[in-house]
Amino acid sequence: MTLQQLMSPVRRAIDDYKMIEDGDKVAVGLSGGKDSLALLCALNGIRRFYPKKFDLVAITVDMGLDYDETEKQKLKEFVEDLGVEYVIEKTQIAQVVFEEKKEKNPCSLCANMRRGALNGKAKELGCNKVALGHHGDDLIETFFLSMFYEGRISTFHPVTTLTRQDLTVIRPLIYARERDVYSFSKDFPILNNPCPANKHTQREYIKTLLKDVRKEIPFASENVLKALTNEDRTNLFKKP
Repeated sequence: MTLQQLMSPVRRAIDDYKMIEDGDKVAVGLSGGKDSLALLCALNGIRRFYPKKFDLVAITVDMGLDYDETEKQKLKEFVEDLGVEYVIEKTQIAQVVFEEKKEKNPCSLCANMRRGALNGKAKELGCNKVALGHHGDDLIETFFLSMFYEGRISTFHPVTTLTRQDLTVIRPLIYARERDVYSFSKDFPILNNPCPANKHTQREYIKTLLKDVRKEIPFASENVLKALTNEDRTNLFKKP
């Protein structure tokens, strides 16, 4: 997939949900994975011609894990070559989650702490928007996670206003599929995830489950995504 092809669903999402306005400063949460790298490239490409002018800064939350220094340097050079400001926010999140709290299911606490660190640094840098690299498949997986593990019908929104922090979270990859993001970013300097819980999460189980479903129903994910993003398709029970 080319940059132009990736920018198409991103531009559509931005327009549909009015994600970006004139004068915005957008912080891209850059984990170093394929999704956040693809998002950064797409937004950087779009801002060159988008009628509403906005600035970009990439922020990586360093959790204090044992990252490969060579990979970190390659990632830094990649972002700098794009002409985007790059900031690394060092934290002790890994120590808190895995050594002090010793969480059996660490993902929720870790995610909350990472979001807090990202949002705090974004505000410090004068940003009013935070862009996250969640794509359409993440939307679907979150929907099933909420149903199976929480007993509620819910998923994340394309745009979320954080009133207390005076920030708006946007997810411009919402119309993109994981396979397309992977195709676009497969040759990028991906930062390998040294997290001890990687590949052993509830989300990973749902991902595998959906993969098995698609073997029997190839169009299953497409239809779930349509149902979630098209408000006219909602038909749920409501008390009179």
